[in-house]
Amino acid sequence: MDSDLKNPEQLTRAHVWPFAGFMVFLILLQLCESLFGWDHPAAPWWKQDVAQWIYPIQTLIVLGLLLRYWKYYCFDWSLKWSFIGVFFGMIGIGFWLLPTTLYDAWGMSGETEGWMKWLGIAKRDEGFNPGIFEHPAAYWASLSMRFFRAVVIVALVEEIFWRGFVMRFCMNWEGDYWKQPFGRAHWKSYLIVTLLFMVAHAPVDWAGALVYGSLTYALCIWSKNLGACVVMHAVANLLMGIYVMSYGKFGLW
Repeated sequence: MDSDLKNPEQLTRAHVWPFAGFMVFLILLQLCESLFGWDHPAAPWWKQDVAQWIYPIQTLIVLGLLLRYWKYYCFDWSLKWSFIGVFFGMIGIGFWLLPTTLYDAWGMSGETEGWMKWLGIAKRDEGFNPGIFEHPAAYWASLSMRFFRAVVIVALVEEIFWRGFVMRFCMNWEGDYWKQPFGRAHWKSYLIVTLLFMVAHAPVDWAGALVYGSLTYALCIWSKNLGACVVMHAVANLLMGIYVMSYGKFGLW
């Protein structure tokens, strides 16, 4: 094996830089929206929804980082664990989508308060919508890139970072954390990773993120397989995207 693949510094860069790059663009998105975003029908598309051009740039740059460091990732792809990952992804995203589904089922309107708000029971109809494009080519380009970002880029970046790096790091940050076996069960890694995963999302998604993060942790320590976690995340995001486009729940993504 290439000795460079065991280099702790290189391993850390490989697992952290794609996620860091991803987050930088989310900060940039907020900055650009505050500087020249204009949510008005008369606004040009690049002002009306800044994410329509920030997300594709983010996707391509982060894809480049993933390819740059690809040799450092150990997915251990397995047909068995991939099928189990599909099942976990379906269950996890079901819990994530349940609150806004209940909002519709209960015939609710307007903003929710109290425990309903904290559980994410909300309309969730305002967000990334490729429907701002009238031209079919622009519409499908926007939608395709959005699905690619969610299903491929997000699934890889987050699982490589949360499960591949942070779970190890939080168990032995003062030592050689890369000697920690992948998927080692420990209360500290569960609490820290799950909490950070929740905080990385909007408060309306915290309840869903708690359940989803717990299920992903369970799959991780059961399978000891990073590829299964990636498959779970990819399936969950694919189903979420289909749900978003079917019911107009653009605030989910």
